[in-house]
Amino acid sequence: MLICRLFVANLGGWTRVVVEKPFGKDLESAEELSTQIGELFEEPQIYRIDHYLGKELVQNMLVLRFANRLFLPLWNRDNIDNVQIVFREDFGTEGRGGYFDQYGIIRDIIQNHLLQVLCLVAMEKPVSLKPEHIRDEKVKVLESVVPISDDEVVLGQYEGYRDDPTVPDESNTPTFATVILRIHNERWEGVPFILKAGKALNSRKAEIRVQFKDVPGDIFKCQKQGRNEFVIRLQPSEAIYMKLTVKQPGLEMSTVQSELDLSYGQRYQGVTIPEAYERLILDTIRGDQQHFVRRDELKASWKIFTPLLHRIDRGEFKPLPYKPGSRGPAEADELLRKAGYVQTHGYIWIPPTL
Repeated sequence: MLICRLFVANLGGWTRVVVEKPFGKDLESAEELSTQIGELFEEPQIYRIDHYLGKELVQNMLVLRFANRLFLPLWNRDNIDNVQIVFREDFGTEGRGGYFDQYGIIRDIIQNHLLQVLCLVAMEKPVSLKPEHIRDEKVKVLESVVPISDDEVVLGQYEGYRDDPTVPDESNTPTFATVILRIHNERWEGVPFILKAGKALNSRKAEIRVQFKDVPGDIFKCQKQGRNEFVIRLQPSEAIYMKLTVKQPGLEMSTVQSELDLSYGQRYQGVTIPEAYERLILDTIRGDQQHFVRRDELKASWKIFTPLLHRIDRGEFKPLPYKPGSRGPAEADELLRKAGYVQTHGYIWIPPTL
């Protein structure tokens, strides 16, 4: 917890408290923490910091969605089949096993970072860019999420995790999770939001992947190549690209997948992208709470995951083993298939070289 104070001669001053995650371990502990802090500070003085809200591409979500006419009529259940929000690391706990084992991948990544990203993907247009108007819309999304179904969760724990001397021999803590959330409202009814996070996987990245439905009456017979996807690469190699089907260059009328690509390293050469914490500390000094978590928002997010987390803590929901350097448990890929995600074959996005 960081408390910032500024006193200006004859002009008064302000007091603000910055609270770093984790904000509790479940709904009850989060509410207890909020009550204790609330006895000392008013809500406008409290800045619950989630560094993902300070990332360049996360902050770009509102602009992409609400400043471009292209997306306005497409961003709904009539056109979008599924949404993936993914966090992958290619290393394990590496000395942090004692800390990590108290929380697990859902508390560490999904309940906060990925859920915040989901809110920005799914929210309605706010009345204005005032912090309270934006946070009001995020809360509406969270309150529209239906309870998580057991058959839409896959947990994993990489082989060797328990070899860490700081990790209990019988640890049930997941290092991997795929969870499908469903939003019960007019815009998103029937669209699965797939939140996926894991350690010791085969790659390192964080991205949003919006997959559109198949083209009706496909005269080119190209569905087997894959669907249109709008991808926002949060890290590394920040980029925004759209996967499209185009004509293969040559004499034949054959199709292939390619992309329209905005890669930040190429397009904005010489521009330094600020670190997430750098932005958020500056926002704290400015008194701008747009990119911080409000108490009712925190409560709604814990309400979604607390029942599942308590079952994991009691050992009622077991993680599946997976090999380090893999994609995670095979059951997670099967869950994605059942949710409607169509894997693209024969196409890989390659970041441009400078």
